[in-house]
Amino acid sequence: GEGAGITTADGGGSSGHRAHSSCRWIRVPVPEGSGISVRPQRMGNADSKLNFRKAVIQLTTKTQPVEATDDAFWDQFWADTATSVQDVFALVPAAEIRAVREESPSNLATLCYKAVEKLVQGAESGCNSEKEKQIVLNCTRLLTRILPYIFEDPDWRGFFWSTVPGAGRGGGTEEDENARPLAESLLLAVADLLFCPDFTVQSHKKSGAETVEDIHSLDSCEYIWEAGVGFAHSPQPSYVHDLNRTELLKLLLTCFSEAMYLAPSSESGSGINPWVQFFCSTENRHALPLFTSLLNVVCAYDPVGYGIPYNHLLFSDYREPLVEEAAQVLIVTLDCDASSNVSPTVDGTTTGTVMDDTDPPGPENLFVNYLSRIHREEDFQFILKGIARLLSNPLVQTYLPNSTKKIQFHQELLVLFWKLCDFNKKFLFFVLKSSDVLDILVPILFFLNDARADQSRVGLMHIGVFILLLLSGERNFGVRLNKPYSVRVPMDIPVFTGTHADLLIVVFHKIITSGHQRLQPLFDCLLTIIVNVSPYLKSLSMVAANKLLHLLEAFSTTWFLFSAVQNHHLVFFLLEVFNNIIQYQFDGNSSLVYAIIRKRNVFHQLANLPTDVASIQKALQRKKKSPEPISRTNSQEGVSMEGSRPAAPAEPGTLKTSLVATPGIEKLTEKSQVSEDGTMRSVEPEVSQSSAGGSPSARASDTESLSAEAVQTRRDRRRLSSVSSSAQWVPTSDWVLSWKAKLPLQTIMRLLQVLVPQVEKICIDKGLTDESEILKFLQHGTLVGLLPVPHPILIRKYQANSGTAMWFRTYMWGVIYLRNMDPPIWYDTDVKLFEIQRV
Repeated sequence: GEGAGITTADGGGSSGHRAHSSCRWIRVPVPEGSGISVRPQRMGNADSKLNFRKAVIQLTTKTQPVEATDDAFWDQFWADTATSVQDVFALVPAAEIRAVREESPSNLATLCYKAVEKLVQGAESGCNSEKEKQIVLNCTRLLTRILPYIFEDPDWRGFFWSTVPGAGRGGGTEEDENARPLAESLLLAVADLLFCPDFTVQSHKKSGAETVEDIHSLDSCEYIWEAGVGFAHSPQPSYVHDLNRTELLKLLLTCFSEAMYLAPSSESGSGINPWVQFFCSTENRHALPLFTSLLNVVCAYDPVGYGIPYNHLLFSDYREPLVEEAAQVLIVTLDCDASSNVSPTVDGTTTGTVMDDTDPPGPENLFVNYLSRIHREEDFQFILKGIARLLSNPLVQTYLPNSTKKIQFHQELLVLFWKLCDFNKKFLFFVLKSSDVLDILVPILFFLNDARADQSRVGLMHIGVFILLLLSGERNFGVRLNKPYSVRVPMDIPVFTGTHADLLIVVFHKIITSGHQRLQPLFDCLLTIIVNVSPYLKSLSMVAANKLLHLLEAFSTTWFLFSAVQNHHLVFFLLEVFNNIIQYQFDGNSSLVYAIIRKRNVFHQLANLPTDVASIQKALQRKKKSPEPISRTNSQEGVSMEGSRPAAPAEPGTLKTSLVATPGIEKLTEKSQVSEDGTMRSVEPEVSQSSAGGSPSARASDTESLSAEAVQTRRDRRRLSSVSSSAQWVPTSDWVLSWKAKLPLQTIMRLLQVLVPQVEKICIDKGLTDESEILKFLQHGTLVGLLPVPHPILIRKYQANSGTAMWFRTYMWGVIYLRNMDPPIWYDTDVKLFEIQRV
């Protein structure tokens, strides 16, 4: 039954063993049950679990409503129990929560209300006794268990936003407190509890002082959890505080997860999550210190510790679960549609404060607001170094197997990095200002290469590519790629000597030629990134040059060009890359020029592409016989790097979550022209061509990129008649002619016209078969005055839109769903934002 999903995720076994399974989760030998008091509690532990289970059974079997005033009954759920979060999940089965919801709704309502009331009381009193701390933790665990079942039923969704008659008793005597919806009381209590001395933060009171710190007058900015942005003091670590913070953040994340139970929708405004909206508003007096605490805890974390091999196996790392939870809460609070409400940031202003006050008032969401106003160099350095250190962690190879701790939350970090660049343009410029950006690039390329064959990691592939697309819109990124690549991260790619640009091209080639089918919608993005950086690439290696020509060869076969309405765009992108390099970086690129000369056939075939109906039909017949999209023949693979493992497909049975469609490249980007002085101005799309239907600038309906899930490959698109106007699309002569005429071949044809006879002459004169002589000749050659007038450089810059905002929401919640399996917070509930699938 439904309980089964819970016990298996939990390690199974009798309830007596379940307490120990919590140790796996926090990796620290704590007394059974509580992470709070260290006094022995073993005696009553089995009893308290039994009592707790009895209370749950009573709740499900009572047909009459239990009075809210019946404390003897309700206290059984939290007062004398010492249950871990795993125990709560095991002792409160899903089927029983649903049964209470359906059959005695008032009892479920009272249970929620009473649990929230206990949290409010704990926040009011400051949790001074062990007993109070235990009650707060028990209520936190219970609400984490129950909330998803409230959210999955549309009739219950408004419950937490209604006011409970007489709420406000139990501490707050002010009248206005009575009007607070339950959700608001819950969120404010959790916020207070996250800065509760001796519970979640160090007490600042002098020892021996009589007075307890008053939680109401306490300035939580003095209690920020970790040094970093805007806070210099690193508090003494306390694993009890870390555990308590982690449990409260888990509850917070569960409150925010109502978003999982709403079907994806692209309407703007549909994305407002009322829980996040309230929590990140001025109503929450702890918004600033909490935002800072979450950011600093994540960016200051060093999983490798003191660098002693096997350190992580000897000492528990109680910080890691907190860092994961903090990263997840952070990205969810930052999930708001940027296009609608972010103020433009002004460049180069610095004031003495952490947050930049020179900007116009920013978005309502204070977390987004604070993030967009960070501006001090040292803060940027701290954030960038922290994220780069964590992203590089899975790449750290040591000679001792398993000797360093490997973190698992790189996807959350990538979303966080994306949000930082998207909401804070000064951070983006800082990242690109030095070669530090390469410390982000290399891990991303590693993840892309590693995940390319794994169907369960399509989302990871997308976010990695989106980040590189965003970065590639800035000139500095292309310039930074010229730095030699010397780090030897073991990757399943050919060995080469060259720059970071070569690494990027070799990895992209590998993704296109040996990734799985679902990645085809990303090809446009991958090639756009190469186009964006191409004008700045000083010297490609022979390996990378051959890879680019192999892609052109594969994409310009007639059957590929004629088999889908937008396939020819890929050829346009590659020709643009070659033109940019020839026009702007000819001098250092003799390897590419040589490769173009060697493969000159491909360009001649493109220039002479047949356009008559018979040839088109013949090409498509040939396609039916060999449906493999891109062969790996003709590409000299060479030996892969030492120590690398081939990219593996997902293990059968791996869970994955579905993703919504990503917009086509024409919606994802807008064109900017780079002028002589390096500034960019945006280019209006040419409307006049839209009648041609096939031109690269007029690509609306025909390139709506469908989701990787909905569409196996570009070929299948034609079968989805409802999807676009190109449903029964058939290639015609007119269509081929319309774009063939626009192929930008002039520059390359002129280059071949000038250089081929010279190269042939050298070969004949010297009887050469040796490449090095020809390369030497090409290095000293020049085409000045022989080529057409250089075209302006066009950069396609990423632009935010509601389609990508929705994609990020489904991706992020899918990651959070799959990463929270112990305890399995959302497992087996009726989630609507995405589907859960098995590979």
